[in-house]
Amino acid sequence: MDRPERDPSTLPRRIGWFTAGCVLISNVVGTGIFTTTGFMARDLGHPGLILSIWLVGGVIALAGALSYSELGTALPVSGGEYVYLHRAYGPFAGFLSGWTSFAVGFSAAIAAGAMSFAAYFLELVRLGDEGGVPSTIIGLALLWSITGFHLVGRGAGGLLQRILTLLNMGAIVALIAAGLMAGEGDWAHLHLSDGRATPSLGLFIVSLIFALYAYSGWNAAVYLAGEVTEPARTIPRALIGGTLFVVLLYLVLNGFYFYALPVTELANAPVLPVANKVAVALLGADAARLVTAILCLSIAGAMSAMVWAGPRVYYAMAKDGVIPSYFCKTSGERSTPINAILLQSLWASVLILSGSFERLVIYSGTVLMIFSALAVGAVIILRQKEPDLPRPYRTPLYPFVPGFFILMSIVIVWSAVSERPVEAGLGFATVLVGTPLYYMWQRFSGTRNF
Repeated sequence: MDRPERDPSTLPRRIGWFTAGCVLISNVVGTGIFTTTGFMARDLGHPGLILSIWLVGGVIALAGALSYSELGTALPVSGGEYVYLHRAYGPFAGFLSGWTSFAVGFSAAIAAGAMSFAAYFLELVRLGDEGGVPSTIIGLALLWSITGFHLVGRGAGGLLQRILTLLNMGAIVALIAAGLMAGEGDWAHLHLSDGRATPSLGLFIVSLIFALYAYSGWNAAVYLAGEVTEPARTIPRALIGGTLFVVLLYLVLNGFYFYALPVTELANAPVLPVANKVAVALLGADAARLVTAILCLSIAGAMSAMVWAGPRVYYAMAKDGVIPSYFCKTSGERSTPINAILLQSLWASVLILSGSFERLVIYSGTVLMIFSALAVGAVIILRQKEPDLPRPYRTPLYPFVPGFFILMSIVIVWSAVSERPVEAGLGFATVLVGTPLYYMWQRFSGTRNF
């Protein structure tokens, strides 16, 4: 029970580094990069400060990827943080991590993505308004179409993931190329500032939270660690290479934003649709539809990555006996955890229908950061507890890299708790709901993993 990496997984290793990298990139590149720079422009007022925020956020994400690479190669099984916390802190901590992944980290994010896709899709086809029955139908149709691909098996799911990622990256490159060729921008905008802004340390941290929201998902490849070929090579390549690609993409996109418009224009209301503003400024009013299409691709790719990755957590939990073994059942030759996939998609459907998921997603940021920090802390703990554990990849500049990630996580969580205590408190409450569920299952199943 206490050694999940010894579990003889029935999920064969058939996923290469490119597919694993596509899962990571799709999971990261969602709506955040297309919407959050406007808030930074309003609060900080200088392109140099904003670009530094994106760079610092990328360094934090990279520190996490370097640390997770050691964990993923030392414990190359599916499950992500659940496996690492289970090993380093015990089954209760692992269960709470898995519970949070199910209730908030994956299912609620999938539901939010489905409804966001529906809103953008209706805008793209100019058919009705956001919300209501059409949005719900579109959101559910997208969710179950993606789910169907992943139920067929990792071959179909992997193909879908690669196609969505390549289409999304191609569309972003096309937008940048078309904007630059239009010649309507000015690189001198990079030297202009907004005198209305009054940047401070507090606003810098708030902006960093926005950036880290856009970087969230940098750890997606480790959820598939039990299915990748040559994990000692594939996991670091997918995690580190994918994260570096995203950092470069985000810096290029933000430079493109400032080429198109001065920071004062990006800071003017409405601040949310920053990518739409840029497209309209460079390519005309109809170009906003191109951005909307890119957003639809980004959201669909992120949903596919989460529909694929999330069930591997519940599969690992079921294999360890902390939830019913029903959820580690696989589909014969396809070796797909069908029941875990269905569980997640059913719960996401409930959240889509209820509409209650939006606040849950907002509350989740703080606790998800805490679990990521605990997982990175597992690098340090396992080095002490199990020095002889094989580590094909070791985190460079240890212990400074994991220490840096943990320190920044503490600063961000403390800031979130100070600035938004109600949301943070409700996020903690969501985690604590898992406590009675854990002990109820322990009593029912007759185990005592306390």
